[in-house]
Formats: sequence, C-alpha cells, structure tokens
Amino acid sequence: MGRSLLVLSGGHPYEEEPFEAFIHALGDWDVTHLVHPQAEDEVARGAAQEADALLFYDMPGYTFAEGTVTTRPPSPGFVRAITRRFEAGRGAVALHHALAGWAEWDAWHDWLGGRFLYRPGEWRGRKAPDSGYRHEIEYTARALAHHPVTAGLPESFPVTDELYLCPIDEGAVTPLIRAEGFAFTRDNFYSAANAVAGDMFSREGWDHPTGSSLVGWETRALAAPLIYLQFGDGPATYANGHVRRAVANALAYTSGGTG
Repeated sequence: MGRSLLVLSGGHPYEEEPFEAFIHALGDWDVTHLVHPQAEDEVARGAAQEADALLFYDMPGYTFAEGTVTTRPPSPGFVRAITRRFEAGRGAVALHHALAGWAEWDAWHDWLGGRFLYRPGEWRGRKAPDSGYRHEIEYTARALAHHPVTAGLPESFPVTDELYLCPIDEGAVTPLIRAEGFAFTRDNFYSAANAVAGDMFSREGWDHPTGSSLVGWETRALAAPLIYLQFGDGPATYANGHVRRAVANALAYTSGGTG
C-alpha cells in the first residue's frame, strides 16, 4: 500500500470525470474521494486522521434555493477531526472554491487567510461586501518564492481559470504565486450575491475594493502547514501540467509533518 490521499468535494458543481483524472495524476497516492454530505460524516468518524495527505476541493455548508442562500456550520465531530489533525502538525491543501466553504466556521477562514463571501459579511472584524468572480480568465501565474510548492515550476506560466475578488490577508500568509496580466478591480468581476439572486454576470448595485492578486500561499493552521491554491475551476485547469505540479508539490509538502 502506498501513502494515502483523502480528497473532499461537494457543495459546488464540477466536471467529475476530468476531476477524477486530475486527482489521480498528483503522485503515487492511494486516493479516497469523499463527496458531501458523506464526506462530513466520514471525516467526523476519523477519515482525515488516517490520511497522509488531505485535499479540500469542497464548498460545504450552503443551501442555494429560489434566489437565496442559507448557511450552516459544520458538525462538531467534523470540527474536532480537522482541528485534531492540525493540532498534530498534519497539514492540508485547499483548492479554488474551498475558500468559500463553511461560511459559519470562522476558524476555517482564519486558518486559510482569506474568505470568499456569497453575501455581505465580515472579515477580520470589518464589514465586507459579497465577493466577485470571473470565469475563463487567461493570466500569467508568477512564482514568488523558492518553496517546496513552487519547486520545478517555471518562473511564470499561463493559466486559464476562474479568479476571485475577495478578502485575502496578505500580511498573514506567505505569498507563493501571484496572478499577473489581469486587474483585481470591481469592473473586472461579477457579484456573487447577484448571481445567487439569479442575475449571473452582473455587477449592478455592487461595489468592492481592489483586491489581492495572490492565487497561492502558505499559512498555518494551528501547528500544521496549510496551502491554498486558487486553481481549479474546470478541465482546462485540471489538465495544466504546471497546476498539477504545484498541487502535487503542495500535497507532498503538507503530508510531511509540521513543514
């Protein structure tokens, strides 16, 4: 048996077959893929504690219906299981829409160092507008540091993917990868709250301050390394060899203990 990788998904749509190919191309892992709501229950029963590597590609805690969104916190068992993993110095990798998951679990976003909001809320004690999104952006990803996550990557590489305009605390993270060639300003994104209300690709009545262009960083979750990479909207990104290398590096790095 090889080393084990637990992948969590669900709560946000994605193309299943290309994603399965992606997660099985990230190294010599024995992959277990759990989808919410089963994922929440299995983690509470110990699945995350047993895995060598953990990849969050999930956006749980939301119900979207009839132009509204409601949220709920994770179960106490799920919170205890993830907290125990991080207290033990065992890290994780979070991709793409995981930045929006568990809107009612503040510690998750404190650990991540950022937060995507589907409706106006708070970040670091301050009011924040709903976040922005924009699909199929062609941009240049630039490696910012010599780090295990960027090992083997070129200094810059092309990516076509969805980007977010949302709060990111650059002062609380170690920057690893930045998006260049696209401005993180209100006029380049669409309102998440408008999309929930049924008005996709709209910025009507919405304002948002200029945001961070970071798309990859390291932070600490208690005693553990936590890597966030914004890559991952769909098949074009899954198939990008440089994205695969970054995610594979991140899994190897965060599965090695306290980092």
